[in-house]
Amino acid sequence: MTQNPLDDPFYYLNNFMQVLDWLEHRYADVLTLEERTFIREFNRLPRESRALLVRMVMRKGVHFRASKLHYLEIGDIASAAKPLLELGWIDDQAPLSLETLFDVLLKAEIVQCFGTAIDKPKGKKTDWLATLSERFPETLSFTHWCAPLEDRLFSLTIMGLCDRLRLMFFGNLYQDWSEFVLADLGIFTYEKVEFCVESRGLRSREDVDACFFLHECQQRLEVGEAVAEVVEQINGLTLTNPWLQKRRSKLLFQIGQHCERMADFSNALSIYRDCAWPGARSRLIRVLERCGEYQLAMDLATVAGQSPESAAEQQQLLRVLPRLRRKLGGPPAKRPSPREMLRLDLQLPRIDPTLSVEFYVQAHLAEDSAPVHYVENSLINSLFGLLCWPAIFAPLPGSFFHPFQRGPVDLLNEDFQARRADLFQVCLAELDDGRYLQTIRERYAAKWGVQSPFVFWGALNEELLDQALDCLPAEHLKHWFNRLLLDIKVNRAGMPDLIQFWPQHKTYRMIEVKGPGDRLQDNQLRWLEFCHEHQMPIAVCYVQWAEQSA
Repeated sequence: MTQNPLDDPFYYLNNFMQVLDWLEHRYADVLTLEERTFIREFNRLPRESRALLVRMVMRKGVHFRASKLHYLEIGDIASAAKPLLELGWIDDQAPLSLETLFDVLLKAEIVQCFGTAIDKPKGKKTDWLATLSERFPETLSFTHWCAPLEDRLFSLTIMGLCDRLRLMFFGNLYQDWSEFVLADLGIFTYEKVEFCVESRGLRSREDVDACFFLHECQQRLEVGEAVAEVVEQINGLTLTNPWLQKRRSKLLFQIGQHCERMADFSNALSIYRDCAWPGARSRLIRVLERCGEYQLAMDLATVAGQSPESAAEQQQLLRVLPRLRRKLGGPPAKRPSPREMLRLDLQLPRIDPTLSVEFYVQAHLAEDSAPVHYVENSLINSLFGLLCWPAIFAPLPGSFFHPFQRGPVDLLNEDFQARRADLFQVCLAELDDGRYLQTIRERYAAKWGVQSPFVFWGALNEELLDQALDCLPAEHLKHWFNRLLLDIKVNRAGMPDLIQFWPQHKTYRMIEVKGPGDRLQDNQLRWLEFCHEHQMPIAVCYVQWAEQSA
């Protein structure tokens, strides 16, 4: 029987040491002297001291009351802390502002330490802070502030270093050490990818510093720093790493969107003009229009219309161009008539308002010989993900940086399909000779639960899988899969809500459901158009709630 890693009380320490070992082997040329020294000295520490440090690193914040550090496997906290204090990795005399002190004290403890200075002992902590800050503007150690308390405060001094190590390992700072625990518990299982030498997101020390700087810029904006100043610094970065260049473009695009929401159109225009992230040109046209710069918006939209970057942009231009022509005084453009589609109109009693409209339609249409499943984006994406698993998880350079990725880093890049064209061709060729049926079923069993950017394990079961493979023609699957590969970010959403199968006849139809007052969204319209183009059976169901008698 395989032993559960969590049975070892030092499981978290083992995980942390695994990261250090990984970094020593894969990033030796990138680590600074300070980081190499940390790894060397850490490995020499007593196990209890290493465990205490890791416990603090993995918790929130950098200040920890000794009285609140209780770990059976570590034992005496003071003894475990001593080597860390000697190395300067934690500090029990760190100067604290009153605001920081309030974060680590209970209300009763504040009264105990500052009782004579508090005007209203029954007030709120926030009220006391405002009053006391004027009287005590200095920064003092915990022992100076809180002499009546028999306690110590340990402050981490190496959190920045540990964050840099985490950044190098994960390639980002939104994943944390809990990834190991989730994997150990079996909650998340990841595909085992053979990492090639070139599979490093951060190739040099300059890359590490630049990535950390981009993260800091995002934090500075979140606390209200001037947008123009931060954006100028982001643009001033010299980047040779294509992956980091894309991260910068995405960050700038997000800042542009934030400026739009705040009606800061000047900064939004400036950002979008130079932003390489997909969708920036569409946003630029939109902001120009909102600013009344109709001719500039028209000129840019005309250029975009000659070579749209995506189906989404092309669809947007079909709406924008006639509107701009009208605002510029031109003749109204004749809009193409919408394609006729099969329409279902239902009046259904709404017995339970908490249930979705899709649930009611599913229950109404389902028959023993014609089951209906609520699948939305899950089914087609999952079938694609299972069939094309080897191509998606191919260990190409710059795709996989660490063992906790649910998909390749370059999944949404414009060259994702091109870099794997031969691999996808091999996978999709199985649709031509029928091999895909066995491949998908075998991969469903072999890969069950393994994280994937396409496979919705919670929505799949053997019954749905069998009905789908029996009733969906290989030709239709191929059309869907090729469309996904054209623009993964856009095309993996907007698929119809329901699918109905007739297993005896090996046929199906997809159903997009719209409740009262709801209308078709852009990505849904594109999928409907695509299905009609390829003669795939699809209907739009419009639901009205029937009035129920008292």
